[in-house]
Amino acid sequence: MVTIPQTAATSAALTPNPSGKAKIVIENASKVYQTRSGQTHALDNLNATINEGEFVCVVGPSGCGKTTLLWAMSGLHPLTSGRVLLDGTPVKGARPEIGMVFQEANLLPWRTIMQNIMFPFEIKGLKVEKYQSLIDHLLKTVDLSGFVNKYPRELSGGMQQRASLVRCLSFDPSVMLLDEPFGALDAFTRDEMNLLLLQLWSEQQKTIVFVTHSIPEALFMADRIMVMTPRPGRLAQEFVVDLPRPRTVEMQTTPYFVEATKDIKNLIYSRTQK
Repeated sequence: MVTIPQTAATSAALTPNPSGKAKIVIENASKVYQTRSGQTHALDNLNATINEGEFVCVVGPSGCGKTTLLWAMSGLHPLTSGRVLLDGTPVKGARPEIGMVFQEANLLPWRTIMQNIMFPFEIKGLKVEKYQSLIDHLLKTVDLSGFVNKYPRELSGGMQQRASLVRCLSFDPSVMLLDEPFGALDAFTRDEMNLLLLQLWSEQQKTIVFVTHSIPEALFMADRIMVMTPRPGRLAQEFVVDLPRPRTVEMQTTPYFVEATKDIKNLIYSRTQK
């Protein structure tokens, strides 16, 4: 039986990050949306720390504030109260150190793949020449070198998401925030993309926060899993994943993996029934 006894207060010491340096610190994060029908309390007094180079997955029931939390980390949606710190400084808007990937690739249909990859450079006013060797390497790694002049409609969903990963990494951010990036893909392509992202993470040494509804996906990818309560979202438990790296698809059939999946599902289910 895999137990999940750690709380937000006690599990930080168990985080499997050799540097131990805090990259993102979330302090008393609360978010209330004003709607026509009243207030929606999305997050409530959530506290968490993500260490430098760590791969953290966030899971929880639908509507628990996972995406709200990710947008708060990005600086694009301000909190109602509390704050997010990146490298010790408050996040009060978009930060050049942060790249994002969404469930949809969000590629501009009138631009080629390379033109889409160039878009962040136009927005940020960066000189692409400084990053060209990185972009070329990323395109080769994700097997898109021969498709840079294609338009998004000419590529499969998986290939479009590969392009979105390159776009996210093209300006060398230190943090990647991913919101259900592979949720719309078929199971086989999703497995391929998970392995690809792990390869890029291992190579690029980014800090990653990955939101997913899939507990097996979280277990396969993460160093640590943050389990959120039903709305308003709070941090219910944290679970350190005891699997060696590099991860392999075969690990998903091990007794540990099966039992851990069951335990996290039971934790989420027990919270939603209260």
